[in-house]
Amino acid sequence: MLRTMIVGQRVRRPDAPDKVKGSALYIEDLVFAGSLWGGVLRSPHAHARIARLDVSRARAVAGVHAVLTAKDIPGQNLIPMIQADWPVLAADYVRHVGEGVALVAAESREALTEAMHTIAVEYEPLTALLDMEDALRAGEVISHWKVRRGDPTPYQEHAYIEPNGMIATPDGQGGVVVYGSMQCPFYVQKAVASALGLDLARARIVQTVTGGGFGGKEDAPSAPGAQVALLAQATGRPVRLILSREEDMAVMSKRHPGRIRMRTASTRDGQLVAAEVDYLLDGGAYATLSPVVLFRGTVHACGPYRIPNVKVDSRVVRTHKVPCGAFRGFGEPQVVFACESQMDLLAERLGIDPLVLRLENALAEGDETITGHKLTASVGFRDVLDKVAASADWTRKRAEYAKGSGPVRRGIGLAACYYGVGLGAMGKHLNPAGANVVVAADGSVTVAVGTTEIGQGMITVLSQIAAEALGCPVGLVHLVEADTSRVPDSGPTVASRTTVMSGNAIREAAAKIRSAMEPVIADSGLSWREAVALCVQKQVGLAAHGWSVPPATTFDLETGQGEAYICYSFSANVVEVEVDVETGQTLVLAVHSGHDTGKVINPTTGEGQIEGGVVQGLGYALVEEHTLRDGRIVNDQFSTYIIPTPLDVPEIRPILVEHPFAWGPYGAKGLGETPIIAVAPAVTAAIHHAAGVRLSEIPATPERVWSALQAKKAPPPASRP
Repeated sequence: MLRTMIVGQRVRRPDAPDKVKGSALYIEDLVFAGSLWGGVLRSPHAHARIARLDVSRARAVAGVHAVLTAKDIPGQNLIPMIQADWPVLAADYVRHVGEGVALVAAESREALTEAMHTIAVEYEPLTALLDMEDALRAGEVISHWKVRRGDPTPYQEHAYIEPNGMIATPDGQGGVVVYGSMQCPFYVQKAVASALGLDLARARIVQTVTGGGFGGKEDAPSAPGAQVALLAQATGRPVRLILSREEDMAVMSKRHPGRIRMRTASTRDGQLVAAEVDYLLDGGAYATLSPVVLFRGTVHACGPYRIPNVKVDSRVVRTHKVPCGAFRGFGEPQVVFACESQMDLLAERLGIDPLVLRLENALAEGDETITGHKLTASVGFRDVLDKVAASADWTRKRAEYAKGSGPVRRGIGLAACYYGVGLGAMGKHLNPAGANVVVAADGSVTVAVGTTEIGQGMITVLSQIAAEALGCPVGLVHLVEADTSRVPDSGPTVASRTTVMSGNAIREAAAKIRSAMEPVIADSGLSWREAVALCVQKQVGLAAHGWSVPPATTFDLETGQGEAYICYSFSANVVEVEVDVETGQTLVLAVHSGHDTGKVINPTTGEGQIEGGVVQGLGYALVEEHTLRDGRIVNDQFSTYIIPTPLDVPEIRPILVEHPFAWGPYGAKGLGETPIIAVAPAVTAAIHHAAGVRLSEIPATPERVWSALQAKKAPPPASRP
């Protein structure tokens, strides 16, 4: 392994003090002189025709500066996505509750509210498709993927600490500047430019300090970004569009609900022989990112195991519900819940320890994935399994807990996954990343990349990579804010790609500068600042651009065969629980979470990613569930949509396993997604070990566990004559 001085160290996050002290400025904290209040009139129907829309009274309200409908959009009334079907504002039909119908900008909240109430809309309600099976029968398929080779899951709310919000202001030169909480400024730029009919360069997008994303601020902010920009253009004034928590929960994207059916064949000694998977996702009203969410779930559908014969069919369908989009894990948590539950069921049928079954079939170097991708290096799955099992004392506790009796019983469960790093075969055009590095005369370093800090620690990790490549103190490295007028497009901040792609671009740019410096400072023994001063004196150029393009891969979309991703991260969780068999209540005692993430750039941020992902996964496993009535989300507040609190967090043991990826910066792979993916099936496996009931649906609420326990006690139905 390459020896490093700064990479691998526990460097403190430079953005942490302001966030801890409360002095960081989020979008709602920003003040623009003369700014107006913006709002969106939204549909109360899941599916309806707009028979009449009259905004004349609203425009007459004192203090109102603009009321806009789809007819007032000067550019395209479609948000650029994989399939361009998502309108900025509904024109003739509304296709989900909460869809935008009109925009209002006013001097005060009171005037805004009055104007919204005076807009007259007549709807003709239409039949709404609210069930994914009904949508499939109706032929409303957004995307269909398959793999050919030789169990229901719910919505999940992103629950970021800061709701979506945008502020737009005219730039005085015919363009617009949009500030906001987001993951992907260049996505928002395309949406704004498209809606306003501007060149991309006239739509400047600035990411503000962002209070969490988890995928919910990847595609979804494009809509409010375009909407607030339209109001700013129409009024010539700054406009604020800050969503309340209730509005955010009602209309922003969610994790796709899924239904998975799976059949698996093995030999009697546990060697996997074949698998057949039918994977269905509910995409909501518009496609957004559903095709690529489905693609990732499809190629990972059978887990990190050797299976010579595979048939996977996956579909995502259009329903009249809130659109679903990116969410941490990106199509994998749903299918991994089914796959890992299946592995446990198979182990039980065969009388084999679940850990042993996984070890016997675990992918290793030289093996092929279900897409035929031969893995030649950086495959640490067995190492991960061994380390989490050792951390949890798996064999002893499994035997000990099996002897439990009484109302409260303990159990231990295991689940695993793998995750293709980056955008893969479906996103090659978005995968390259750019970086600009400039060394100032005093030795300080400015780094510009288009990926964003959303709480994951990107600033720290990329600063360490830059400092390592330049040979300078990490404290002298400064990342500029993500502003489309100042940074290159480095691709989206998604898919566990930032460290690999942006990190490589930074390393390349920094290496160019270091190479230019070396002839001047070689073997001089100068400090960094002295070396820079000498290079400035000698007129050495101390600025460079890096461009990171991933290794070439091939993939056949018809057969689902080829190299779906450039490399894979591997993960396994062991979960220990207590289950009260009289009430169904589950208490998680400990989670041992192991991850092969290549070279770890910063162990502290890596452990933080694991801890946060595990807690999010526990929410998905145990409590998080949206209730819908006629297509409307009923529980749109944190008082009714339950997420884990600090009091619910068990002991979490992060385990970092390093199997370097040669192409990654200093051997790094990705870590952002894997911590959440295989938590839920490990929890339900532990519940089964404790209470003897196997759940095929999550979340594992006390009601569901109790019902399963009662069903287990009930005598079988009498056979009919």
